[in-house]
Amino acid sequence: MKSIGSVIDKVNQESLKTTFMEACSNKDFKDFVYSLGINEETLMKYTSSLEDSFLEYENCRNCKGLSCCSNQMKGYRYTPEEDGRQILFSYIACPQYNAYLEKNSYTKNIEFFRLPKELQEASFKNIYKDDKARLPIIKYFKEFMEGYAKEKKGKGLYLTGSFGSGKTYLIASLFNELAKKGNKSALVYFPELLRSLKSSFGSDYEERFSYIKKVPLLLLDDIGAENVTPWGRDEVLGPILQYRMDENLPTFFTSNLTLLELENNLSVTASTTDKVKARRIVERIKYLSVDMSLVSENRRK
Repeated sequence: MKSIGSVIDKVNQESLKTTFMEACSNKDFKDFVYSLGINEETLMKYTSSLEDSFLEYENCRNCKGLSCCSNQMKGYRYTPEEDGRQILFSYIACPQYNAYLEKNSYTKNIEFFRLPKELQEASFKNIYKDDKARLPIIKYFKEFMEGYAKEKKGKGLYLTGSFGSGKTYLIASLFNELAKKGNKSALVYFPELLRSLKSSFGSDYEERFSYIKKVPLLLLDDIGAENVTPWGRDEVLGPILQYRMDENLPTFFTSNLTLLELENNLSVTASTTDKVKARRIVERIKYLSVDMSLVSENRRK
């Protein structure tokens, strides 16, 4: 007489086989699992996981790009591998993801503070070269890159202009090109930096402040849009600019204000009017950067 245990084992085995054969009624699934070179007895034990793996294999085979990846872990595929008498499943990076990582490895060299991550994709090839207003800026970029490659220094850019004209995108494209050559940089939305520093007193204030001062390439984006206070002007902006002047660190600015308008803006706080301190700030900006303007159509429409 057969033991109850052996009967149960046989029933389980039959059930596994039935489930596996039903799954194999899908010819593509059957071709997939048998292409693994694993014996059928082992395959039958993992039907459910193999179906999950096959689904992700199909997603990869019909891939329309990393941004469209519908696998459980974007850029990875749930992959089976034989290990003795069992199958191990792990997430393996797909070729497109590996290519993406290789192509975008430069992003580790560039920091975005409160600015859209889409700027990581900013590129010279996507600049609107049909806009003649941009040609002097593009010429400046070329000269800056050549000089920076030799001496790791040079005057940055104070880029003013109309809203939505692409000022930040232009400088992001420059920084991305330099990041691909191993140069570290930071793009900082200045109004938010002030709010962040003010809220981080007693925690990581010094670390964050020191990083902004010392990063080899810096963009202070939308300067002049902040609520002007003596602290922000004299204890944050002034020391950042002074340090970067002393160390010859290229510093870039974008603003909707001309330098004269910026000086007027910085001279008035809620409590006082101080034209001398505002003028000192603007003089430091002039020392650090070339003043250029970009008047163009609003590209954000």
